[in-house]
Amino acid sequence: MEANTRSTGRLPAAFLTPGSSSFMDFLADHSPELLPGNRTLPPLQGAIEAPHGTTIVAATFPGGVVLAGDRRATMGNMIAQRDIEKVFPADEYSAVGIAGTAGLAVEMVKLFQLELEHFEKVEGTQLSLEGKANRLSTMIRSNLGMAMQGLAVVPLFAGWDVEREKGRIFSYDVTGGRSEEHGFAATGSGSIFARGSMKKLYREDLTEQQAVTLVVQALYDAADDDSATGGPDVARRIFPVLTVITDEGFRRLTEAEASEISRSVLERRLEQPDGPRAALL
Repeated sequence: MEANTRSTGRLPAAFLTPGSSSFMDFLADHSPELLPGNRTLPPLQGAIEAPHGTTIVAATFPGGVVLAGDRRATMGNMIAQRDIEKVFPADEYSAVGIAGTAGLAVEMVKLFQLELEHFEKVEGTQLSLEGKANRLSTMIRSNLGMAMQGLAVVPLFAGWDVEREKGRIFSYDVTGGRSEEHGFAATGSGSIFARGSMKKLYREDLTEQQAVTLVVQALYDAADDDSATGGPDVARRIFPVLTVITDEGFRRLTEAEASEISRSVLERRLEQPDGPRAALL
């Protein structure tokens, strides 16, 4: 079979048999030791110090969804990295933002990307947004053993639902439990502050520009109260990762666009340090 594969350039039959549209299932059958959740960890001795990603936020608007993240990674009370990337495209119409153990989270995202690509190549069609959310839930659940040892990964998943023609957001817990969020969502150490910020400012009729500004305001508020969340760093030109997903697909805002929005928020904060006020009634 190997010789035939080399001569024809085709995949082995095992890759294309019915029920093999899941790359994770295929890997579990042929090389289970390569799956992150199947790795043997040394005995736990005290707390594990590893870089952690922090705050991820998302908000829907008519025509799409915004997913964004700050750029700080922490290790205990220390800043491990100031410019980490936490938001990644999963495929053309979806994206995932990571919070938790940074190394495992990035590895899980890469495996998730491969899972969706494998399904599309084998089945000849994209998985539904609901199906993508379920696949990610299974991957998080497979990491439960590591999560119980302090190496948890808790992502936020968002995308454009081609069938329903709207943006949707899904949040998770460490066991893989999945919940659909309506309007806005946040995860990570600064999520309680970011969620509170968006709760007062969110409206269903936001434009795309307003939705992007909303998540930047939320990340600013999270950084204001949570030391593990990094705010816009003008001196180092480090700004939040801002992405938009619409019926045209995934788009990451350029550094110039992120800089302009972040600077406008910072300028307004010089006048109102606590941010914009919501109406009482």
